[in-house]
Amino acid sequence: MPKEKYDPPDPRRCYTIMSAEEAANGKKSHWNELEITGRVRSLSSSLWTLTHLTALHINDNNLTRIPPDIAKLPNLVYLNLSSNKLRSLPAELGNMVSLRELLLNNNLLRVLPYELGRLFQLQTLGLKGNPLSQDILNLYQEPDGTRKLLNYMLDNLAVHPEQLPQRPWITLKERDQMIPTAVFTVMCYNVLCDKYATRQLYGYCPSWALNWEYRKKGIMEEITGCDADIISLQEVETEQYYTLFLETLKDRGYDGYFCPKSRAKLVSEQERKHVDGCAIFFKTEKFALVQKHTVEFNQVAMANSEGSEVMLNRVMTKDNIGVAVLLEVNKDMFSSGMKPPQERQLLLVANAHMHWDPEYSDVKLIQTMMFLSELKSIAERVSGAVTTDSPASDPSSIPIVLCADLNSLPDSGVVEYLSNGGVAENHKDFKELRYNECLTNFSCNGKNGNSDGSITHSFQLKSAYDSNLMPYTNYTYDFKGVIDYIFFSKTHMSALGVLGPLDSQWLVDNNITGCPHPHIPSDHFSLLAQLELHPPLPHPLNPLNGLHLPVHR
Repeated sequence: MPKEKYDPPDPRRCYTIMSAEEAANGKKSHWNELEITGRVRSLSSSLWTLTHLTALHINDNNLTRIPPDIAKLPNLVYLNLSSNKLRSLPAELGNMVSLRELLLNNNLLRVLPYELGRLFQLQTLGLKGNPLSQDILNLYQEPDGTRKLLNYMLDNLAVHPEQLPQRPWITLKERDQMIPTAVFTVMCYNVLCDKYATRQLYGYCPSWALNWEYRKKGIMEEITGCDADIISLQEVETEQYYTLFLETLKDRGYDGYFCPKSRAKLVSEQERKHVDGCAIFFKTEKFALVQKHTVEFNQVAMANSEGSEVMLNRVMTKDNIGVAVLLEVNKDMFSSGMKPPQERQLLLVANAHMHWDPEYSDVKLIQTMMFLSELKSIAERVSGAVTTDSPASDPSSIPIVLCADLNSLPDSGVVEYLSNGGVAENHKDFKELRYNECLTNFSCNGKNGNSDGSITHSFQLKSAYDSNLMPYTNYTYDFKGVIDYIFFSKTHMSALGVLGPLDSQWLVDNNITGCPHPHIPSDHFSLLAQLELHPPLPHPLNPLNGLHLPVHR
């Protein structure tokens, strides 16, 4: 993890005792440090109720053991146990992951619990004056010995429990029995590419469990176990797309489309292998590929900057991308004992990964607008090409499934824009920066339309995971939240069910500091939704529920 600035407690501690008069006048005391001294042999259990403590000095006493209850003080940053008579330490000490300084000098410790390796934020570990084994001391005395010793202990710590509990399937509605609908499943999963899976970012995960050779097995098990009809993946490294993902999934009846981030064009061939991007896979027995598209957000930003400096300096400099495939749905998917529709049914599947930095809410929102604007152009071109007798091509006539790691929480402008069909031009996520001139380019009304102060899109979208079904899709030590989504056209589709969350209590009970974890190969959880697609209305009715193509083969 990146080291935050840590200021140890001032060794020149001063104590002031509140007078009776101050107490009577209602003066409040604020203290988060506690010192216990005086040759103390055992500690009162009431100490473990002081959960607000950040520093605990219990050095220079006669303590022979520390009870496991010490882990009930989760906010401790500093713990001094030096100069006691400790012969062992409780394994629970490893759960105190807020610790930056742990002093154990001058005790009788011969061994250390390997659970100490879980203290990934520890900067100072005092072990001097203990009869520890030479192996431990040799590691500890090396340059950066504290970190090396903790890594060694974490890498050799036994992994419990043996396996994950199953995630529940949540049924949202029953399939329509009156008309022949097509039912299919969609997966959205950020697999955490190897380049970003570092100990600096994920210090709580053993290095062997961060290793790509280990993680890729769990990732492929997750993907093949879900067996989705359409799979959208983010953070897929270029080389791994061809050697692992496409190769494995082709054998299981899928075809795919992939594009790396824009920087792939600027780096050497060797580096290009490790540039990550977005991939979409689909089962060829259910869907046929009609078109494939890549949207490079930096190119769209440059083309629509209208002289805006912030557009060029903030948006154009990010190399995120989106991909889309236009699929034809196999008519057999509609049968379910009923006569399939005569009209040809298309489906636009899109996948994107937006910029990560929380300070760039404006960039994420504009990238999302650019993506939907480009998807609208794709849909218009397709619907215009096949409904030539229609006075105007209607992009909303094509059902769309949008999967994305939006790096945006449910209360963000990005999700408001997607869910509500638009956001105000002065939305707080634009950070009062001067984007107004170029934003109208991305509104469904276009440059000359009536904007009424908002930027809109023409797709009527709904999230498959509505109403807090998932408490988080990204689960790390310092961030837990929903940032991954599956959206679909609510005029054409409904969600029949979704894969629910991993039991939150299980994560707490098993002290899972964050993901990745030996049992969880990415820092994201996959999303899986079962969608029901309604058939297109027969021509010549107005094409609201699907794209109508005359049956020409």
